Amino acid sequence: MTATAPPTTDTRAALPAGTPRVLFACGGTGGHVYPAIAIADAVRQIRPDAAVAFAGTRDRMEWEAVPKAGYPIRAVTVSGFQRSLSASAIARNLAFPFKLAKGLWDSWRLVGTFEPDVVVGTGGYASGPVGLVASMRGVPLVLQEQNAYAGATNKLLAKRASEVFLAFEAAAPYFEGAETAVSGNPVRQDLVGVDRAEARAHWGVPEGTDVLLAMGGSLGAGPINGALKLAIEGLLANEQTFVLWAAGKRYYDTLREAVPDHPRLRLVPYLDRMDLAYAAADLALCRSGAITCSELAVTGTPSVLVPSPNVTADHQTKNARALVDAGAAVLLPETDLARRFDDVVPPLLHDAEERQRMTEAALAIARPEAAATIAEAVVALAEPRGDR
Repeated sequence: MTATAPPTTDTRAALPAGTPRVLFACGGTGGHVYPAIAIADAVRQIRPDAAVAFAGTRDRMEWEAVPKAGYPIRAVTVSGFQRSLSASAIARNLAFPFKLAKGLWDSWRLVGTFEPDVVVGTGGYASGPVGLVASMRGVPLVLQEQNAYAGATNKLLAKRASEVFLAFEAAAPYFEGAETAVSGNPVRQDLVGVDRAEARAHWGVPEGTDVLLAMGGSLGAGPINGALKLAIEGLLANEQTFVLWAAGKRYYDTLREAVPDHPRLRLVPYLDRMDLAYAAADLALCRSGAITCSELAVTGTPSVLVPSPNVTADHQTKNARALVDAGAAVLLPETDLARRFDDVVPPLLHDAEERQRMTEAALAIARPEAAATIAEAVVALAEPRGDR
């Protein structure tokens, strides 16, 4: 949903008394940015007059995604601490204290100028200095944690927060002593209620076929692409199979040359209409990032999940477990993907009864109201302060 409220002003005096002012701090990845946008949209649903702004960095995706959603964004200097011992990492770490000091100064000025009634942090480096400064200046802080394994920034800020909203119950032990609530992950409302026939027509899906949606994020996932490249001929030999394959920008050109065209194959670099992709799909083959897992649940899409092993504390496996334990997904480790692909993916793709059972299980654990739940708490904190 695109924001339609009037442009945000940095001057409280220019707004009517009682107007709530909400500052979102997020950045780095879509997993942090899109939940923040979903909450902001829900805040505007409750209070269309709310003044909403974002804090982020100029060189990350939020600098484009946030204005595209209709919200202003202010720049904050941030830098992560590098755990590698490489020369370049050491050099970056030498600059870390200076960037941290600059980020805190940027955040102090931003919070002082915008005068938010509430700050909402959804993780990523930008949340750290902004959330810390907000709590130091007496501004209520609300956090949202997307993963089953809590991120470092949210863990550090938790005891300063008025409330921490969790996507998964498994994250609760990381926030002992903080006020927590399990809300689920905020997801885009445009994913729900999409016409399936319209979606299948958009992708050119023939009647009577089962659609495998394969995706690995905007850049793509090499192991998923590699396994699918080996299996694609066998998959398409079955006339009931249609494959919608989002290869990722990093891999698309190579795969476009290596994989022959086929009337039941749609190979694309990325999916610009996720609503139509989920609505057309009978089965998804994908990573298990937190937002992906939440979108699978909300859309009721059965899935074969291939967690990335290259993430902190193997948190994608922990995310996947929430769907697997509910019966909504199958876990297929990356190390087993190529070897077990034929035994797992095609049989499930063509088992309508099992897929229906998985759909019902996914919808049973879905939390489509997550954004609204968090927004209600944000507005409740903001409104009394908005009378200043």
